[in-house]
Amino acid sequence: MRFATLFCVLFLLLRFGSFVESIIVPVDFLALQAIRKSLDDLPGSNFFDSWDFTADPCSFAGVYCDGDKVTALNLGDSRAGSPGLSGRIDPAIGKLSALTELSIVPGRIMGSLPHTISQSKNLRFLAISRNFLSGEIPASLGELRELKTLDLSYNQLTGSIPPSVGSLPGLSNLILCHNHLNGSLPQFLSQTLTRIDLKRNNLTGVISPTSLPPSLQYLSLAWNQLTGPVNRVLLRLNQLNYLDLSLNRFTGAIPGQVFTFPITNLQLQRNFFYGAIQPANQVTIPTVDLSYNRFSGELSPLLSNVQNLYLNNNRFSGQVPVSFVDRLLAANIQTLYLQHNFFTGIQISPAADIPVSSSLCLQYNCMVLPVQTPCPVKAGSQKTRPTTQCNEWRG
Repeated sequence: MRFATLFCVLFLLLRFGSFVESIIVPVDFLALQAIRKSLDDLPGSNFFDSWDFTADPCSFAGVYCDGDKVTALNLGDSRAGSPGLSGRIDPAIGKLSALTELSIVPGRIMGSLPHTISQSKNLRFLAISRNFLSGEIPASLGELRELKTLDLSYNQLTGSIPPSVGSLPGLSNLILCHNHLNGSLPQFLSQTLTRIDLKRNNLTGVISPTSLPPSLQYLSLAWNQLTGPVNRVLLRLNQLNYLDLSLNRFTGAIPGQVFTFPITNLQLQRNFFYGAIQPANQVTIPTVDLSYNRFSGELSPLLSNVQNLYLNNNRFSGQVPVSFVDRLLAANIQTLYLQHNFFTGIQISPAADIPVSSSLCLQYNCMVLPVQTPCPVKAGSQKTRPTTQCNEWRG
């Protein structure tokens, strides 16, 4: 049967070959046929209209060739809002031995990612996001030693992140957010890894200080169940420009050096971090969210240059430095949330005109509120913390 199929393919190639500029090898031709049979356009999509196998497959939409082999597949219409594809990924995709790039636009692709994809040894870019892939990430992806980008985000993948993926030597971007992955983080060996996005999974365990490379610029581990201290981990990641560790179970102190990193957004909220916040220098990070932790001590004036500062629901105490008031009244601070702490005072006049563009919340501290300002609903209705709590804290 396979001989008969191959004979038919060769007949088509010979029959129509004189009308096209290039003809792909029979193995790639058969692989494309299998891929086409396993996928369909969603209503409103006409991506596969050009896939007429009496013509040169290198002219098909989303198919790119080098000589007689397929080197890239971009399946589906990439225009924003365009309907995607449905079906499953045929294992024959692994027969495309020269494939360097595979992407599938958001749609309704279901089933598992074929293990055979690891046969495409030259694959450098693999992106199948916002579909319905299920099952585990194949450990065989670790055989793709040329892989630079792996994006399987917004699917329904389960299981752990294979250690073999962590061992990929040239990996630059790993994006597996919004899945159902569990287990601990593997050790990442690539020294060119710049982006890791694993938010909204079910990852657990402690992060080893050496599991993340210093080359990282973007790290998001939010909405997981990771535990343990991260101070030694963070000290190695001084090239970060984005850090989100929110909604985990991390503990321990945060080193002051973190506030000197070239970060634009620092998200550490809703963990179990504790201790004082002691930046080494004036903090210029636009947004810092340390809310819902167990930080304590006095508020450092070095944080007064932060445009959006969320310190609510901690254990900070003492006077709010006057530098915060000055910058707030000058509209240089957009958000200053200090509610649910143990602050004892703030030097602001009751007649102060707080800019419309600025938000200040002070309620549920150990002070009589000098000004009445709108607060989030979650701040509750109590304006001042009970005196017994304040006395116990001071004691």
